[in-house]
Amino acid sequence: MNLFNWNKNEPPARDAKSIREELLYAIRQKLASVEGGEGGHIRGLTLYLAPPPELRPEYEAAVYYGQEERLRQEVERIADNYALDLPAQWTLETEFTETLPPDATPVPGQPISLWIATAAKAAPANATALLLVLQGEAEQARYELRARDGRINIGREKNVQQRDGFLRVNAICFPPESSNEANKYVSRQHAHIRFDEAMGQFLLYADEGGVPPQNKVKVKGRADSQPVKLQSTGVPHLLRDGDQIMLGHSALLEFRTDQS
Repeated sequence: MNLFNWNKNEPPARDAKSIREELLYAIRQKLASVEGGEGGHIRGLTLYLAPPPELRPEYEAAVYYGQEERLRQEVERIADNYALDLPAQWTLETEFTETLPPDATPVPGQPISLWIATAAKAAPANATALLLVLQGEAEQARYELRARDGRINIGREKNVQQRDGFLRVNAICFPPESSNEANKYVSRQHAHIRFDEAMGQFLLYADEGGVPPQNKVKVKGRADSQPVKLQSTGVPHLLRDGDQIMLGHSALLEFRTDQS
């Protein structure tokens, strides 16, 4: 396998072996940035693939779809070459999707992107933040987010029965009986926020009702010219002070770490 002499100027590969070579090259580059034993911080690798329908069989073969352990072994060989100490419990997942998540790292020339979950630093046990309701009518105008709260669900209606029969409780609830127009476009299972103890950060996830073709989740930071659209339930958005979160058409929240 001519893995390390891949030419970026060549047209996209179409056969499974060539696709796999380009994918492994991209993974090698990503892992090389954590040389020197830092691989212990890596929790898992998720591959997102959005090939044209007629080419899906080639891409399934390229990633050993359904037999991911084979690809995992190849990734571990790359990690060994760079003296990375991957934890025994690290995970490898593949997901075929219509669009690639904007926060994941694209593989040049391929309809593939990578998401590496890491544990960059220890988390403060008492981390808190605020979520302010700017547009729409929620049960409260402001919510305190605490690291110890776990998963903080956001959606329309307080208690929502899910497909599996279990009850979802929306801690941040937009009442459906409200006359506020923005509430109509908030899904019952729209999004959630979770504090990542390893990263020491609050992360925003879109849920089933907050990704295409359902209602959207968009985030725009203070320094951003364009909002980021969350395209997948599996790739979170790291929240920064001042981020505005739009649910549906116009329900708007603001994330604040400065509580003054």
